[in-house]
Amino acid sequence: MAPIFSILFLISTAVFSATTARDYGFTVELIHRDSTKSPMYNSSETHYDRIANALRRSINRNKAVLTSDTAEAPIYNNGGEYLVEISIGTPPFSILAVADTGSDVIWTQCEPCSNCYQQSAPMFDPSKSATYKNVPCSSPVCSYSGDGSSCSDDSECLYSIAYGDKSHSDGNLAVDTVTMQSTSGRPVAFPRTVIGCGHDNAGTFNANVSGIVGLGRGPASLVTQLGPATGGKFSYCLMPIGNASMEDSTKLNFGSNADVSGSGAVSTPIYTSDQYKTFYSLKLEAVSVGDNKFDFPEVSSKLGGEANIIIDSGTTLTYLPSDLMSNFGSAIADSINLPRAEDPSQFLDYCFSTTTDDYEVPSVTMHFEGADVPLQRENMFIRLSEDTICLAFGAFSDDNIFIYGNIAQSNFLVGYDIKNLAVSFQPADCNAM
Repeated sequence: MAPIFSILFLISTAVFSATTARDYGFTVELIHRDSTKSPMYNSSETHYDRIANALRRSINRNKAVLTSDTAEAPIYNNGGEYLVEISIGTPPFSILAVADTGSDVIWTQCEPCSNCYQQSAPMFDPSKSATYKNVPCSSPVCSYSGDGSSCSDDSECLYSIAYGDKSHSDGNLAVDTVTMQSTSGRPVAFPRTVIGCGHDNAGTFNANVSGIVGLGRGPASLVTQLGPATGGKFSYCLMPIGNASMEDSTKLNFGSNADVSGSGAVSTPIYTSDQYKTFYSLKLEAVSVGDNKFDFPEVSSKLGGEANIIIDSGTTLTYLPSDLMSNFGSAIADSINLPRAEDPSQFLDYCFSTTTDDYEVPSVTMHFEGADVPLQRENMFIRLSEDTICLAFGAFSDDNIFIYGNIAQSNFLVGYDIKNLAVSFQPADCNAM
């Protein structure tokens, strides 16, 4: 999935400074990475090619989460499904980056770059920004990048991020003004935002993106840093992946615009993981198919404490413990009146033959702590060919981190409140928002 909001011209006299604001609300546009509006759009791919590629990225991302020893950024860096365009510096310099609820640091490739991956767009040059300042090692801000921080010979704070797929970003930790273009047409500026100015970046990064914008829970994430202005709240509403046109966009809301309340809204606690502090860790108590309720097994979660699953906007599928997935998948297969089929992409286990999109599905509910979330057809199945649909859930062994992915989140307004430690869900028509 890919958040992107276009910033073509920024008029300094119209920029709202959020330094003294509290719970200011604004909204930016989100666009899927495979949208025709995205620079990553590939016109030679079919709709089903793009879905298969999304599944492949989802699987690769999850493998990296499980194998990484770096608690600060245990993600597959190019697996993020959404892009975000922000501006850095004075005057504002636009960058396009992966927006990810599974990572923290906001970083971009910077001139001069001794070892950079190929980037299509111009690179940010900090010497041309009147508000750019490197963070000294003596500053408490130097700890924002976690265990990856160090000092240069001239006592400037350096950051180092190693991703699960062996990609990396190294450079100076700095502060500069971050500007975002809201859907109201009024840019919003946030002075002295901590960013990473990457001078050594390599791996599987896409040439159409300049870096990563972290929306996780760490001190260096965009959400945490905007906290005084937005109350630590953001929300999004993701359109179903089956939207073949991919021309519409959705929204990323901050502050008062991110409230999720009213009819059908439910909330579940966010837990803090000692090892994976970036993640939004939740407790999934059970999954229901019709009258059959399957409890989440008592597994030794890597998240620790009560949490047993993370919610992630950059992962396509939902991954459950193998025993729970077996019970859940079998109950779906027994309840749906369709013949079994093979997955043409060879990724998923529970697939069925049908050429119509008007097939009947059983009622399914995800029972989070304090929040029952009923799923619709578009949250459960994904079409992988003209005559094959598959259950968009996968199985992990009990020593893995389980993930609530973005297909299950589609057509829900999903709100994050890092101040009150809650994630909220409200059924919605995301195409109409």
